[in-house]
Amino acid sequence: MPNALGLDRSEYKGAQSTLCPGCGHDSISNQIISAAYDMNLPMWKVAKFSGIGCSSKTPAYFLKGSHGFNSVHGRMPSVATGATLANHELIAIAVSGDGDTGSIGMGQFKHVIRRNVPMVYIIENNGVYGLTKGQFSATSDEGQFLKYYGTNQLPAIDLCLEAIIGGATFVARSFSGDAKQAQTLIKAALAHKGVAIIDIISPCVTFNNDPKGNKSYEYGKKHEIALHEIDFAPSGYVQGREEIMIDDYAEGETIEVSMHDGSYIRLKKLERGHDPRNRMEAIRQLEEAQREQLFVTGLIYYEEPRPTIGETLNLAPTPLSQMQGDQLRPSASALEDLMKQYM
Repeated sequence: MPNALGLDRSEYKGAQSTLCPGCGHDSISNQIISAAYDMNLPMWKVAKFSGIGCSSKTPAYFLKGSHGFNSVHGRMPSVATGATLANHELIAIAVSGDGDTGSIGMGQFKHVIRRNVPMVYIIENNGVYGLTKGQFSATSDEGQFLKYYGTNQLPAIDLCLEAIIGGATFVARSFSGDAKQAQTLIKAALAHKGVAIIDIISPCVTFNNDPKGNKSYEYGKKHEIALHEIDFAPSGYVQGREEIMIDDYAEGETIEVSMHDGSYIRLKKLERGHDPRNRMEAIRQLEEAQREQLFVTGLIYYEEPRPTIGETLNLAPTPLSQMQGDQLRPSASALEDLMKQYM
């Protein structure tokens, strides 16, 4: 059935995947396709960004009618920053991996958050370097054993914790095997103003699928602890929300988190009763999960949007990419007046 743009879901697909059969990354690509279709995203306004790794191949597999840039290892945030500054009307979707983000790209990851670049930043996290035959990554479990690399002696980096500490205003974690939750979080991230971080545990079926490891598919299905049930309503559906929400109110306490465009996320608290609007509570949940080896998923932290990098720099309303040369270059008299200030 066509969406409001007259596009079928199949038109939001990309090339045929060349990843290993059963790879969690393909499931994430499918959820991006579904989210874009449901939200009526015009693909010509979408720009996809990635670095290097199995995860960074995936933008080729979704939204074939969009722009795309595959950058060098760990440097995707810089490219995305430049593109969104040149054209702030772009809908930026970035896909990275635990190595691309947590190792060589950690500095860029922290600064794209600090600058609040408006983008959806998806980390396809499998705890291993799958593209180079399965070495440990920065998010590999401490004590994890791999056949060809022995035992990992280093503690894992929690990228959600790093994101909150770094100043991100939307931080979530999901599991590629939980399609509904992942898709809902992607929709909410697309509606968020500013950088939105989603760390999605995505099992590597070839090099890191030991049932005992907390990034395997079997472990995820058995041990996932959802912090809440999540629903998302775009701005066009807000007026009908009472009818949608009545059953959930009857079953348990529900909170709403409003997006800047009028959309909202509805969170029905489960047994852990997590409120993502409390920064210290979000940090506590992550530290407890890391200490007790729990696998918690959901919207972990959210705060009211702060100024994006374009707003901080006072960019003109018209995107730089749409301006003419005479609008971008100062006149001779303007340059002369500027130079006089330094004389």
